[in-house]
Amino acid sequence: MGVNPILLEVFKNRFSSIAEEMGIVLQRTSFSPNIKERKDFSCAIFDENGEMVAQAAHIPVHLGSMPLSVKSVIESLELKEGDMAILNDPFRGGTHLPDVTIVAPVYVDGKPVFYVANRAHHADIGGISPGSMPLATSLFQEGIRIPPLKIVEAGRINEEFLALIKANVRTPEEREGDFTAQIMANRVAIKRLLELVEKYSLSTVKDYSRALIDYSEKIMRKTIESIPDGVYEFEDFMEDDGLGRKDVKIKVKITISGDSAVVDFSGSDKEVEGSINSVRAITLSAVLYVFRCLVKEDIPTNAGCMRPIKVITKKGTIVDANFPRAVSAGNVETSQRIVDVLLGALSKALPDFIPSASQGTMNNVTVGGIDPETGTPFTYYETIGGGMGAWAKGNGESAVHSHMTNTLNTPIEALEFAYPFMVTEYSVRRGSGGRGLFNGGDGIVREFKFLTDVEVTVVSERRKIPPYGLFGGEPGKVGENWVVKNGKKVLKPAKFTEKLSAGDLLRIETPGGGGWGRNK
Repeated sequence: MGVNPILLEVFKNRFSSIAEEMGIVLQRTSFSPNIKERKDFSCAIFDENGEMVAQAAHIPVHLGSMPLSVKSVIESLELKEGDMAILNDPFRGGTHLPDVTIVAPVYVDGKPVFYVANRAHHADIGGISPGSMPLATSLFQEGIRIPPLKIVEAGRINEEFLALIKANVRTPEEREGDFTAQIMANRVAIKRLLELVEKYSLSTVKDYSRALIDYSEKIMRKTIESIPDGVYEFEDFMEDDGLGRKDVKIKVKITISGDSAVVDFSGSDKEVEGSINSVRAITLSAVLYVFRCLVKEDIPTNAGCMRPIKVITKKGTIVDANFPRAVSAGNVETSQRIVDVLLGALSKALPDFIPSASQGTMNNVTVGGIDPETGTPFTYYETIGGGMGAWAKGNGESAVHSHMTNTLNTPIEALEFAYPFMVTEYSVRRGSGGRGLFNGGDGIVREFKFLTDVEVTVVSERRKIPPYGLFGGEPGKVGENWVVKNGKKVLKPAKFTEKLSAGDLLRIETPGGGGWGRNK
């Protein structure tokens, strides 16, 4: 087929706009503040083999791993027209249990020719603590694990399956509302793809979906070819697993040869008892994210981006854990450190392009309790931004989400409307960015006052090992977690669970980014 460059650009934007519209529908029809306000979700389109064709500009840690979930569905189930599958199993392409994926086929002439999928973080999916982000020792403690199953059959929601899920979570009505929003997002995408087929013909749409994947591969190879050939290594550490294991090494060796790259994590430490273990899908997501950031052209992020890159992991390590290891923090915390080591290695090859370390954590906060007005359980989940690393051409951004998360904050008004607590301080943490020729961005201070008894879990990093600076730049300031209980202020570790009473405070001070260059 001869590729018309104008049509290629048209299809690039049409596919991407369908994925973006999926996200808009999901956001506007969801129930939970985590999805509606923070946009903790991702949407994408896949071909008949489960290869990603296009994605919306959503969350990197979701999108690099979602193709494995789609392929798992294709291998496990026969999805007929009008069916949709659901899954969250981290060992079948998922990330952690709160991230639930719903996959739907797009049928034309009796055959599935595309798949659409979205993944959303549910504020509770069961498990031993509210919010399903516990300091666990096993996957079974983190929530209900869903293998590929049909949530919709012939256009009708499987109410019995939904009842099973609702019976195992703390906020069943919210979960049902969010599942329904995910289903509706897929239905809109199916409609838009069928309209595209009707306008251009099935063969044309499929041809250009393949051409877009080939185009992304071509530009990625060109990008890798521009990196000097060589072997680049770097290592950094996860501070602790929340259960006593400290300084868990993540090491990478990147070999650039012509237009291809080998990314080898086999020197990383073994898996741990706590929940910072990462499944291979998350590691692949981090690699995709970092190499996609190197591309200067406006290309679609799809399966072609990974074709020139071979990723090596050793089973049973912190970056490729075995079932049934606990993994809830691997998705949010270890993914950030994987990015840090990848960028650290590439800084040796591209010193004028790669930034210093950003905050290196998502500062996860989960809160659960009983709403005093309604007498019903509530769960709250949020990640908090921080400082970005500086680079050769400027300072790092302050008070933003970075790298593997692309969510927003929960606005104070929405948070206080939905939950029985107040935000008593929300500010930039001045002076927390590392100094240098260019300074790292500053972190955030976010302080909560609880109006009822709650159980709080905080999962964070960079409380002891600071975000590194590059080329003489100073590291960013480490974060701090504080609890004010009965009027007494206590510094807490990076990962902790604690029951607090009405009137108590939780204060999170997030890390700054690393500085770049020696300050003259």
